[in-house]
Amino acid sequence: MINILVNEWKGFFRNKLFVFLSLFFLISLCVVTFFGIIQNEKQLEEQKIAQEHIRLQWDQMEPSNPHSAAHFGSYAFKSTSILNSIDEGINAVTGNVLRLEGHKQNDVVFSEASQSLLISKFGKLKPALIFQFIIPLFLIFFSFNSYTSERSNGRLKLLLIQGASLRQIVFSKVFSIWVIGIVLLLASIIVQFVFNSTELSSDTFLRLILLLFTYAIYFFIIVTLTVLLSVIFKNSTAALSVTILIWVIWTIFLPSIIGKTAEEISPLPTRIDFKESMASDRSKGIDGHNPRGDRRQALEKATLEKYNVEKLKDLPINFSGILMQEDEEYGNKVWDKHFGSLYDQLKSQKNIYQISGFVNPFISLQNLSMGTSGTDMYHHLDFLSQAEKYRRVFIKSLNDEYAFGGSKTGQRGWKASNEFFRSVKEFQYQNPTFSSFYSKYIIDFLILLFWVSMLVIFLSFSSRKTLDI
Repeated sequence: MINILVNEWKGFFRNKLFVFLSLFFLISLCVVTFFGIIQNEKQLEEQKIAQEHIRLQWDQMEPSNPHSAAHFGSYAFKSTSILNSIDEGINAVTGNVLRLEGHKQNDVVFSEASQSLLISKFGKLKPALIFQFIIPLFLIFFSFNSYTSERSNGRLKLLLIQGASLRQIVFSKVFSIWVIGIVLLLASIIVQFVFNSTELSSDTFLRLILLLFTYAIYFFIIVTLTVLLSVIFKNSTAALSVTILIWVIWTIFLPSIIGKTAEEISPLPTRIDFKESMASDRSKGIDGHNPRGDRRQALEKATLEKYNVEKLKDLPINFSGILMQEDEEYGNKVWDKHFGSLYDQLKSQKNIYQISGFVNPFISLQNLSMGTSGTDMYHHLDFLSQAEKYRRVFIKSLNDEYAFGGSKTGQRGWKASNEFFRSVKEFQYQNPTFSSFYSKYIIDFLILLFWVSMLVIFLSFSSRKTLDI
């Protein structure tokens, strides 16, 4: 089998078209990867400048009312992983800046897709785009006649006479072409290592290895499927036509169809209905029996009893700060209820989409590509979760300063010192490790391995049955 592989590669290098296309893709991948790294570094630098500017505003804030500062708010920046330069996933659509302020939870803004005319449905030109759409086509065009050409020119009979089995021959075809894809993958990974060597952590290294492994499996599926169809049809044109048709269905039609199906099975509320429902729960009470006015009266009574006074003006603290924090606490419960339900529906849609990988391995590939790059829905929800946890601590510190920092009820002109504002910690997003998310992608890995197993079995079986050479 090794001799057959060596001969296959010798044949490839004699083919000027193969050499030209291989060099073209190799150079293109290296260039695209390099510029992706540069672009990613530029984005990180701009985020750093913006974050420093926001921090400077707080450090230089003049004595002010803490509640006014809560409305002034701050910003959470979603720092991107260095692997964003390979696959930006949903980042271009979701945005990367979140305004943090009192009384409300905002949406992430400043997505590249909303600000650029250059973002197509396929996204920007990143290595993932080439890996997912271009290289598979390249491998298909080198695979579709690998068996039929040997059969038509009589070389297949010669190999069989020399003692090689048909199974060895077809799998040699598969491995020899599959190695081409591996070489192209390694080129992009090496560029990442060279230009990000100082930024590579153990987690990033693990993600790169898993990314390489994922695309390697998918390329093997593509090549094996193409060779299998070549063996079955014994006709180059038919094999190519059917393979291209399957590729188009996998990459263009099925993702849209399955996505729409997932939305129908687990529909999301409209933005208007969602906001109206939250506003209703906040004013009338989550259960409809605890309106805002009643909650204020109960809090006022409890506070007066706690400090053993009869009127708010006699309190040693500022009741307004306590009231605002209580409103925040209740708002957090409303947020947890509605956004918790929304995120559960999103995860349900994601699970449906993942399971559909048994029909379309391209979906599993995309899930793993975004997951290992840290640019999928699960990583985005992690950012939102961390930002919201910070927002609650951030607003509470401002409300507590207003309530217990020295002012009394009715002193609307009271101001907190610059020293206090400087003590407020800024938000620092911690990118999660892959180990904290690996369970989300096990199904995708198993689906790809399932496809490999099934195609290997079918090809092995077909190569034994096809003896009428």
